[in-house]
Amino acid sequence: MRAYDIILKKRNGEKLSKEEIYFFVHGFTRGEIPDYQMAAFLMAVYFQGMDDEEVADLTMAMVESGDKVDLSAISGIKVDKHSTGGVGDKTTLVLAPLVAAVGVPVAKMSGRGLGHTGGTLDKLESIAGFNVALSPEEFIKQVNDIGIAVIGQTAKLAPADGKMYALRDVTATVDSLPLIASSIMSKKIAGGADAIVLDVKTGSGAFMKDLEGSIQLAQAMVKIGERVGRETIAVISEMGEPLGFAVGNSLEVKEAIATLKGEGPEDLTELCLTLGGYMVFLARKADTFETGKEMLKEALQSGKAFAKLKEFVKSQGGNVHQIDDPALLPKAQAISQIKAEKEGFVIEVDALKVGLGAMYLGAGRAKKEDKIDHSVGIVLRKKVGDKVLRGDVLAELHYNDEKKLEDAQKIVFAAFKIDSRPPQKAPFIKAVVTSKGVEKYV
Repeated sequence: MRAYDIILKKRNGEKLSKEEIYFFVHGFTRGEIPDYQMAAFLMAVYFQGMDDEEVADLTMAMVESGDKVDLSAISGIKVDKHSTGGVGDKTTLVLAPLVAAVGVPVAKMSGRGLGHTGGTLDKLESIAGFNVALSPEEFIKQVNDIGIAVIGQTAKLAPADGKMYALRDVTATVDSLPLIASSIMSKKIAGGADAIVLDVKTGSGAFMKDLEGSIQLAQAMVKIGERVGRETIAVISEMGEPLGFAVGNSLEVKEAIATLKGEGPEDLTELCLTLGGYMVFLARKADTFETGKEMLKEALQSGKAFAKLKEFVKSQGGNVHQIDDPALLPKAQAISQIKAEKEGFVIEVDALKVGLGAMYLGAGRAKKEDKIDHSVGIVLRKKVGDKVLRGDVLAELHYNDEKKLEDAQKIVFAAFKIDSRPPQKAPFIKAVVTSKGVEKYV
């Protein structure tokens, strides 16, 4: 078998066999197939696509290129959640304790932030002493003991994906449906989950900007799950404006704490109850999604979810006093306000611009090596649909460095669009994709 022949076959639009895909992916991972041939292969896939069987084979080739996490020592059905990334997306901080509070084991591996999207690990590390580097044995023991643990992803998990993504990034082949779907699902499957709930974002702050593209990505991932024996459900949610009000690490932790006390923003609460309802259903703790959702509402109202957060933080070495009193979390030295220059209604808060503004302040990384400032970020005071008067505060920028402030102010001000007429608000949850089809809410 030769790499050249496989590239030629895909370039001509022919279907690749499982053996050909495995040969190419594993050969590249071991360094036997050079970068330039993988780049040619990726471009051929970009233009010719892959059918469902090929995408599933590509996913499993990436899964089997490295270590696989064995969660069989954890009792119960393990359901993982994955988000395609967004701005202000502190969902895991709320969802993991919430779902664990009703008896669903959460054994989660998360990543760090890059660019305008934040990372769960960076947010958790806003809490003093929080340890995201548990050993595999500690990880499994903690899930068995308290029902929840969140750690960093190991580089040995689906290493083919890491190597291939680095090439996609510099060869203009990132936005290929088969390559995106297999990349996301390879890490989830290697992570050992029995079932997967996907939060697929759509809108300006998302990878997929339009709803149809988001639905196609969700369908591709659900089909992969189906083919490799992992029940998978995808929820498509709005990312035209940031999720919740807070963007930035410690600010998002504060908002997650409020949400687990039942005092969180409407959109974040709705998303967590929806994703969580499906997690509880897939874990067979509820007969229907609706029952699962009601169980989670009760866990919020009773205080069980907040108690689980404290137990989780304490178990991983974090300072629980900061959970009881969020004012103890890292705080920026100064706050600058962005104000409305005219009266009207907010018709847009561009999530991408807000995310970039937070990154300019130091809340995110432009490059992997950049250091994060956990205390800085942005708090929105107005969102889409809100009425504003001239001089009303639209957003607050929490900052430590005057030099970084000016660029952030400009881009966050540009994120807001105000019109004399109120916008028509569409549903926040856009669609749900299962193996049975697509249920649209728009």
